[in-house]
This record gives sequence, C-alpha cells and structure tokens, in this order.
Amino acid sequence: MAKMGAKVLKGDEKKEKREDMWLAQIGQQESHYYAWDNSESSLLIHQLGRDISINCLLRCSRSDYGIIATLSTGFHSLIRSGELYKLRRQMGIVEHWVYFSCNLLEWETFDPIHHRWMHMPKIQANECFMCSSKESLAVGTELLVFGKEIMYPIVYKYSILTHTWTTGMRMHTPRCLFASASLGEIGIIAGGCDLYGNILSSAELYNSETGRWETIPSMNKARRMCSAVFMEGKFYVIGGIGVESLKTITSGEVYDLKTQTWSEIPNMYPTPNEGAGPTEEPFIAEGPLLVAVVNDVLYLADYVLKQVKKYDKEKNFWVTIGPFPKRIASMYGWGIAFRACGDQLMIIGGPRVLGAGFVEINSWVPKEGLLEWNLVARKPSSNFVYNCAVMGC
Repeated sequence: MAKMGAKVLKGDEKKEKREDMWLAQIGQQESHYYAWDNSESSLLIHQLGRDISINCLLRCSRSDYGIIATLSTGFHSLIRSGELYKLRRQMGIVEHWVYFSCNLLEWETFDPIHHRWMHMPKIQANECFMCSSKESLAVGTELLVFGKEIMYPIVYKYSILTHTWTTGMRMHTPRCLFASASLGEIGIIAGGCDLYGNILSSAELYNSETGRWETIPSMNKARRMCSAVFMEGKFYVIGGIGVESLKTITSGEVYDLKTQTWSEIPNMYPTPNEGAGPTEEPFIAEGPLLVAVVNDVLYLADYVLKQVKKYDKEKNFWVTIGPFPKRIASMYGWGIAFRACGDQLMIIGGPRVLGAGFVEINSWVPKEGLLEWNLVARKPSSNFVYNCAVMGC
C-alpha cells in the first residue's frame, strides 16, 4: 500500500498564489543588473555586513528568494546575478524542484520540501511550436525546452533568476528525439534526428554559465529515441533506434568528460524477459526508456511490465525491485515522467481514465529499503505529462 502524503488543500492553494505573486515580482522588476559597489545597498543586512549577510541567505530556501529580491537593490542584484546559486553549489546546498508540463505551453513547478505548487509564465511561442515534438532539460538555473516553429527548431529558455522565458542559442546541429542529461552547469545531448529525418550520432555540450553549445565527439552508433543519464560523473546513453533497421539498439554508450571519449557497453538494454533479443518497433512508437540515477545507481521504470528495475553495473544486469504506483498509467511509455529528485525517485502522472483530471507525484527513497511509493502530492490537472525536468539549485 502506498502511504498517503500531503495533498493540495485550500491552505496550500493560498501559499501557491502568494508564491506566484512573489515570483512575478521578480519578472516585473527592471531587467538590468545592479553593479556591486561599496554603497550601503551592497552591505545587504547593514548590521551584519555583506559576507555574513550572504552566508545567511545561502541557508534560506530558494523559494524565498523571490520576495527577498524585492527588499532592496542589493538583494535584487545578488539574486538576479546568480551568485547565490554558485555559492550554494560550492557549499553543497541544493534544493531540487520538479518542473513539468501537462498543457503544451504551460509549465508548473513543485517544491517537494515545502509542498508548494507554482505556476510559471506561459511560453509565448508560435502556434506551430505546440504541435512539435518537444524535449526539456534543466541545466544550472535554466530550463531548456526544445521544439520546432515554422521552419526551424528553436530552444526556449526559462531562467529562475528572472522568472522569464527567452529564446536560447541554437544547437550546432538542430535535432529532435535525442537523449539528454545534465550535471550542474552543463548538459549534454546526443543522437536524435536532424531536420531531414537522418539519425544522428553527434553530440553537443551546453554550458549554462556561457549560454553556448560546444560540439563534442560523436557516439559510436547513430540512434534516436534514446535515453541518457549522468552516473559517477559520466554521461550514459541507452537504447534507441538505429539506422540499419527498426530494431532497438541493445548496447549502451558512456562518455568520459575527462578523456573526451566514448565507450560502448554491449547488451545494456533491459529487454522485457531479461535476455531476449531486440524487439521490433511497434506501429505506435513506444517512448524512450524511462531512466533515472540516485546516488550513482541507475533505475528504470518499465512501462510495459509496470515495474521498477535497478542496474547492476558490475554484472551488466537489471534486477526487478518492485511495481509502479497503482494509479499511474502511460500510453506506450508516453504521458508519465520518471525522475531523480535529490535522493528520491519520482513517478509523475495520472490514470488513463476519462474525466479523472488529476496528476500526482509519487516518490520513493531507495536507501529506505523495500520499494514503497509515497504519494507526495496530487492536484487537478491534465493527467498526461508532456515534459518533465528536475532542477537542483
């Protein structure tokens, strides 16, 4: 039995509205940064001085930064500059928030520490962007959403520093249906299809500090509809469909950022019966593998068998550890999200029942033993999750 967690009640809805107002205040402020100087505003809390003031702010919840930024130009400048988040990462202070979209151009945020739901500004995109295949990736203090407008792929970038969407810098090789994962201020995308449907082996690295893409060495195999994670500081790509046939690629690949080289991992793909050969692509394409890493251990949400599996890296083998939450259902793997959120695994989605009208977040902390899902939150919503990313800041 899943343990019932916090639900969104009237009191939570009031907190959500206050949070939306605080965040909106940042977006309405003037967009330029205030220069640091020796004025009183740079002291922040005058009686404490700048250094101690910053030390105090580092320990505040990031959900409070919106209202703190409205107190003075000094606080506003510090928070908008991103300096606090850099210092937090150096000190190992990280709060993970879940960003997800159940309506095509609308995103919401969930803070699992304070059980706060927050609405994000709507993406002001061309209408055809709604109909494109979209991927998302949280890198540093940014959420990137990849899609296509009239003739060309485009990247929309949401910044938690300004609470606004802007268009980001295009990749060197625009693509869709690629694998992606992030590690702190960097993200890597690999594979996918280009504008003409060609399956790619190329890969690129995004640096959120500079806002620039960098081409890195290509994978050994071209693949689309693949999945990726960072594990032990290395970038892993799993599964996907190759060039030669419609069969699933059973090997994985790992990219070492230090040596800038790819290595292939034979038979890494978790076949349904733990040993069968590759399967043909169905008439309706199944979604990519749902994978996530907690404490450098790789997990898989098998949407066919509705089971969670753990990867034994030494044996290159997958072990079943328990079932899905009862109310979560997918459409060939689409419509649900499986993410690592700090030390938790989360499955986000809802039942495929007409008129159900809610989405829920279920979590499990692997170190706590046997798999037992905890219902963290539920709210009225479309029950189909189009996109999901977790940002740790």
